[in-house]
Amino acid sequence: MKRALEITLISGENLRLNKKPVKNAVVAIRVEPGHECSTKPAPDRGTSPRWNENLIVDLPLQAGFITVEVKCKSSSGSYKLVGGATVPVSDFAGDLGTLEGYVHFLSYRLRDSNGVQTDGIINISAKMAAPAPALAPTYEVPRPQIGVPVGHQRKMMAAGGLVIGVPVWYAQPCRC
Repeated sequence: MKRALEITLISGENLRLNKKPVKNAVVAIRVEPGHECSTKPAPDRGTSPRWNENLIVDLPLQAGFITVEVKCKSSSGSYKLVGGATVPVSDFAGDLGTLEGYVHFLSYRLRDSNGVQTDGIINISAKMAAPAPALAPTYEVPRPQIGVPVGHQRKMMAAGGLVIGVPVWYAQPCRC
């Protein structure tokens, strides 16, 4: 079973490749091996590109993390890794994150292809998107009646016919 995750790639900070500002930077999101989606190249050039692009991905229930990678187009036409971050799913799908529409704003320091921390930062937001609507049964399941019948039969019909007992625990009076 999978959940829908909406990630907004907001911006990058201090993005450099070989100490030079990046051009045509894209952000790729990978949830499972072989399943990657990416943004369009950022219109901004330099060290602080802005994407403001939403990506919706299927997030498997057993997923422990997602990978976010910033890449830039080289002169040969291929993309080179500027830096990446491993984002724990618990950062946005924890207690309140499982609620539909709860937005988490997150920033991560990037690491280069050797795993060395860079000065680059990626800013994202993540929220669990609306799940697919489930088909509800068209019949109503009968609920068992709880309680003890009381009174005459006519009175039972008018009052619902049941008395529900609630235990009352003996408590010591408060000493002030």
